[in-house]
Amino acid sequence: MTTEATDLPVLTQRTTAAGRPARDAEPPGAAARKFRPEIQGLRAVAVLLVVLYHVWLGRVSGGVDVFLMISAFLMTGQFVARHRRGERTRLVKHWLHVFRRLMPAAVVTIAGTIGATVLFLPATRWSAVLQQGLASLVYAENWLLQSDAVNYYAQDHALASPFQHFWSLSIQGQIFILFPLLFVALGAIARRFALRYERLLAIVIGAVFAASFVYSVIDTLVNQVQAYFSLPARVWEFALGSLVALVIDRVRIRPWIAVLIGWAGVASIVVCGIVMDVETAFPGAIALWPTLSGAAVILAAQHGGRLGVHRLLASRPLRKLGDISYGLYLWHWPVLVIALTWRDKDSAGWLLGTCAIVLSLVLAWATITFVDLPWRAWEWPEQRLPNGVIAVVACALVAVVPIGSVMTTIQTKTTVAEAKAVVNNPGAASLVPGYTNQASPSAQLLPLAQNLPNDWFGLPSKCSADLKVPSSLQGNCLMNKAGSSASKTIVVVGDSHAEQWTAALEPVAEQHGWRVVTLLLGGCVYSPSVTTPNAACNQFNANVAAYLAANPPGAVFTVGTVAAPSSSEETLTPGLDQTVAALTAKGTEVIAIRDNPRYTFDMADCVVRNGATSAACNPSLSSVQAAQSPLATFAAQHTSGFAAIDMTDLVCPNGACTGVIGNMYVYMDDNHLTRTYAASMSAQLGQRLLAATGWA
Repeated sequence: MTTEATDLPVLTQRTTAAGRPARDAEPPGAAARKFRPEIQGLRAVAVLLVVLYHVWLGRVSGGVDVFLMISAFLMTGQFVARHRRGERTRLVKHWLHVFRRLMPAAVVTIAGTIGATVLFLPATRWSAVLQQGLASLVYAENWLLQSDAVNYYAQDHALASPFQHFWSLSIQGQIFILFPLLFVALGAIARRFALRYERLLAIVIGAVFAASFVYSVIDTLVNQVQAYFSLPARVWEFALGSLVALVIDRVRIRPWIAVLIGWAGVASIVVCGIVMDVETAFPGAIALWPTLSGAAVILAAQHGGRLGVHRLLASRPLRKLGDISYGLYLWHWPVLVIALTWRDKDSAGWLLGTCAIVLSLVLAWATITFVDLPWRAWEWPEQRLPNGVIAVVACALVAVVPIGSVMTTIQTKTTVAEAKAVVNNPGAASLVPGYTNQASPSAQLLPLAQNLPNDWFGLPSKCSADLKVPSSLQGNCLMNKAGSSASKTIVVVGDSHAEQWTAALEPVAEQHGWRVVTLLLGGCVYSPSVTTPNAACNQFNANVAAYLAANPPGAVFTVGTVAAPSSSEETLTPGLDQTVAALTAKGTEVIAIRDNPRYTFDMADCVVRNGATSAACNPSLSSVQAAQSPLATFAAQHTSGFAAIDMTDLVCPNGACTGVIGNMYVYMDDNHLTRTYAASMSAQLGQRLLAATGWA
């Protein structure tokens, strides 16, 4: 999706200084025209598919893949034309020129989206949006999404970011850095060894296509979610566009065949997203569908005569839409995401969807007309290299300033609130009998809503060598600062519901000189005797069980029950009996804590939207947890080496599970406790732990 010249440079024959035809003279019969209106029309079709599929169908089309292929087609044509004319590309100047033209519309969209986020999205979403705004600005959004895709602790993946669509622009920006390097390097080689540049380019680009395509197919099979945002898995789509640019003037297609493949190509692009679940299948071999269809349209357009598809694609309405296609792509997604969140809807109905599309069209037209075109017409940045640098930096500041302003405001509020936290934010301490409330009626809740997604605790150090942790577990092993001389070692095993309690356990351990070690995997309940559909979890649990058997710690801390979201259906952790038997047989004590209530809604968002006293944010304890803890019965049957702890009364005091206690957010989402509130329960956890285990 680039505004970098929607026209192809003139490809004319050049001669050497001696008057002889250059080796790379234009092929006989090649079209020498500056503008191919059907390319604009094809981009219009692609962006229409992207927008309509997102808004009306809630699906992903193959339109983005067509965009990626077209951008490489145009870029390659430009470099080939320069080489034929004997011009050499100064890379730094070229890059500045490209990003000076790409950035204005992008930064205006980023700045506008940040403003809309502050106005319409709950504060719990701000942190992720700000982070992705910065990533989008530096063309790294695809890397961030790749990381989040495999990060269990990243913010709820079901919540679409208004910057999520920048993944494709980020990959395109990276290609606009890499491919020119390749073009220039091969040009130098061709001149040095008197080789045919376009033939050399075709060979190398063909090899890049093959290597990336094979990698894409394999990576998509192994980890499709990551592959979707992967540069190496997407390079072949750009390489295909480059190959089309290299052969287009050498391919001759009979008119009647061109008519057929042109119209078939457009039809194929349109139906791709309907027939295929693009989001869960791309970018492997199936992505050939839209990209080859787009290539067919481009190749056929020159030869279809009056019945060819190019007549439609070159029509005025599609060309006009193509002119603003970049702006429309930029704006449609944040408009849709923010509208859905603001109206608290999962999908757009006909009215909201129509409004979103109309608003996106207006914003796209205004951005291109009043920002993009005037900026591109400004000659000063092209006159000198420093001018271009200043222009790019100035563009970036349009987005950096609002992002930085919001971040600074959040940090200032956090600092002020934390300075008064001892008095204003007691958390669980407010539930202790005899507590005297001295908090200000206007006290700021902690953590700030904007910081909630990151309010998570992790132990500070990698595990030391004396623990003898095998390499298969080292990446998941953390410990506190206590050394090997600690009086007791407690190993915390399980998933995030075990990890959240380390914020309360670690201060207790520090007070008593214990060493705390965590062996945790997000989404993986510790039940080594039970086989689950998650093969990675099964292997991890087997590795942990083997390690604990070979190196028995003083105690293992885990979660002993599993709560069902917004339901009283609470069960023991699968295989708990076998887990306890295996550990206690080695002399290891087992401490099992009852799971906290979980919800079908985001408790933190509920508080932000409706207030802490809202009935919606205060479900009864009986509606979200079993009346009798399954651990109580289990503990009565396992009196040797097993201790059960129940902290429910501090999470749901007086029979109500509230989102705020002692001016602290209790939950960071729909099922995890905040680090801040968990830490406030440390004293009570320590007392109950000592009472249950009998430790001195």
